[in-house]
Amino acid sequence: MGQLQKFLLSLLSGREDQNIRFADLLKLLEYYKFNVRIKGSHHICTRADVVEIINLQPAGGMAKPYQVKQVRELVVKYKLATKEFDDE
Repeated sequence: MGQLQKFLLSLLSGREDQNIRFADLLKLLEYYKFNVRIKGSHHICTRADVVEIINLQPAGGMAKPYQVKQVRELVVKYKLATKEFDDE
């Protein structure tokens, strides 16, 4: 099991929202082909087939818990977790 897969399982469990690194969350969104635009400290993530826009901001290297929850809800709603992971 690769690091990205382990991270996804941790994200989906919802038990560690306060301990998710911002870089890991961003890496997952990039893996799922989200376009990331940076404006100041805001990382605006969009994808053509996803209606919602995710606006992420780091908090000392960590992701904000409410933003982790937003990403988890998108992964579940759009069934992104069913996509197979390539060898990393």
